[in-house]
Amino acid sequence: MRDIADDLLSWTEAGEAFVVASIVEIRGSAPRGVGSAAAIRRDGAVAGSLSGGCVEGSVHALALEALSEGRPRRTTFEYDPDDPFAVGLTCGGDLEVHLHPVHPSAGAGADVHGSGGTAEVLSRALRSTKAGRPVSVARVLDSGATLAVWPDEHAGGTGDPELDGVVLAEARAMLERGGSELRNLCVPGERGREHAVFLEAWVSPARMLVFGAVDHAAALARMGKFLGYRVTVCDARAVFATEQRFPAADEVVVRWPHDYLASAERDERTVVCVLTHDAKFDVPVLKEALRGPAAYIGALGSRRTHADRRQRLLSAGVTEAELERLRAPIGLDIGGHTPEETAVSIAAEIVALRNEASAAPLTHTSGPIHSHA
Repeated sequence: MRDIADDLLSWTEAGEAFVVASIVEIRGSAPRGVGSAAAIRRDGAVAGSLSGGCVEGSVHALALEALSEGRPRRTTFEYDPDDPFAVGLTCGGDLEVHLHPVHPSAGAGADVHGSGGTAEVLSRALRSTKAGRPVSVARVLDSGATLAVWPDEHAGGTGDPELDGVVLAEARAMLERGGSELRNLCVPGERGREHAVFLEAWVSPARMLVFGAVDHAAALARMGKFLGYRVTVCDARAVFATEQRFPAADEVVVRWPHDYLASAERDERTVVCVLTHDAKFDVPVLKEALRGPAAYIGALGSRRTHADRRQRLLSAGVTEAELERLRAPIGLDIGGHTPEETAVSIAAEIVALRNEASAAPLTHTSGPIHSHA
């Protein structure tokens, strides 16, 4: 839903009624993941996509029905190879989709767990994530009751204080790791009764730290933004590290790379790309990177450059175990030469590592394409 925040906020502010269609569960292979969302306005306008076309027409029709009825509904799309008229994913997976009507015109005076209250709660959550503040959104699928949850406050509710307490605890736990998940939650004392709750945690974007204000860095900054990272380009040379040269970067920093990295905010999702292939920059910053949290650490350079860099790192006290984390020469072997082709190579390696995928050509593999998702 965060991907279509601008459209949803615009529609809400204009008092437009719409339905949020969210993928809440996937069995098998699917083109998009759990949490992917589309919105269908009362006049038929669409924002976002669920499947790239496989089920969009049916979802559109069902969404308008749900909006007319004013009640949420869940529907499953299954692939049937024997029925040429069946609606489903040609890739063979099953989708469970939740259709959630939202009526902003109900106003702020509506019940907080009603459609008008939902619009207000969703708007607060969407504005919060656009401002860079982490937030969880929890929706009870049967009722449509919605909560927006921050570490120290929340908005909205289910109308049941005990259920609210359970949902708040789960939503705050999701804030620690991010992601989207369908949970069946039980309230103490309600033996045998479960509440299906869809949780989405919109955390701050992962960081891509690019060291070396070179042409390859400009191309990689564009690719990093395309993949959703918050991109920083850092170099000690002020004449090269300028915002004009790196318009795609969220920030350009003039500092010695290792000094900046030592104080930079980073976590287990952080990507570190060292592109200078100059030992006086590479060795100190890689030593710092290899001893801190990161999902990916890569360094540009020829095999000869890397062999020399490796010996320098060992001499600087980096261990063999720490060096195992370093991807160098950086990127996948796609025969790239230009900065743009190199950026594609690096991005492909980052995505493959993040998804624990083989990076092998799909034509040479078997089994579900999205089995690692």
